Amino acid sequence: MNPDSLTLATVTKQVALALAEDIGAGDLTASLIPADRKMSGTVIARETGILAGRAWFDEVFAQLDATVVIEWQAADGEAVTADQVLCNLTGPACSLLTGERTALNFIQLLSAVATRTHRFTEAVKATRCQILDTRKTIPGLRLAQKYAVRCGGGSNHRMGLFDAVLIKENHISSAGSIAAAVARAQDQTTRQPVLVEVEVESIDELNQAIAAQADRVLLDNFSLSELRSAADIAHGKIELEASGGITLETVVEVAETGVDFISVGELTKTIDALDLSMRLI
Repeated sequence: MNPDSLTLATVTKQVALALAEDIGAGDLTASLIPADRKMSGTVIARETGILAGRAWFDEVFAQLDATVVIEWQAADGEAVTADQVLCNLTGPACSLLTGERTALNFIQLLSAVATRTHRFTEAVKATRCQILDTRKTIPGLRLAQKYAVRCGGGSNHRMGLFDAVLIKENHISSAGSIAAAVARAQDQTTRQPVLVEVEVESIDELNQAIAAQADRVLLDNFSLSELRSAADIAHGKIELEASGGITLETVVEVAETGVDFISVGELTKTIDALDLSMRLI
């Protein structure tokens, strides 16, 4: 799996910022190593997970030293196991040492997102429900994290405020009603159609969203019985998305209610970095 063109356009900037943050005026410790010293190394997985972030890892060394050679043994989106070699590196020792932490930070973070996403998608694979991410991402790394979600088998919700309409309680209050908010959204998106979704908190609001002809309804913190009722009402009329505190322990029973999508904030918000390490020879 490769990052799409939109994501690739951000990799260089993200890596440059990360390197500047870490190196500053120079790597004082790496300067102790002779400049002509060449070394080889490997990146090894210390636990099972899903790999993601090769482009960011590669870009770190591309910006530091174009002579560093990286040979990958695993692909983004691929399951890896403990003690598996993910890649081999060869190049100047100073460059490898300077880039080590930044490169690992990216790949450990993104692999963590992919791994968590994979656990959710595997849990609901017997249903027709899709797992979605949210906007609860690390500032500046949204496209990277959303790429990692795709590596884990999940799907992306809107990238930001610019590519879909999600009408929430405060929008409804400000617009006057669900019907008014949806009508305004549909009018504004006539020339460039985008998803128009309404967050609802009751069956009555669901019926209002259906009547207004929204594209999708987000069922916020509905109970299982309420989700089943919503699925019966909305069948064939509108897409349903469940959200609100859904965990790996509860996601299956939510998916089995008949909703089309489940959005999970913890995919990108709760990070338990995949344990990877680099060893130089």
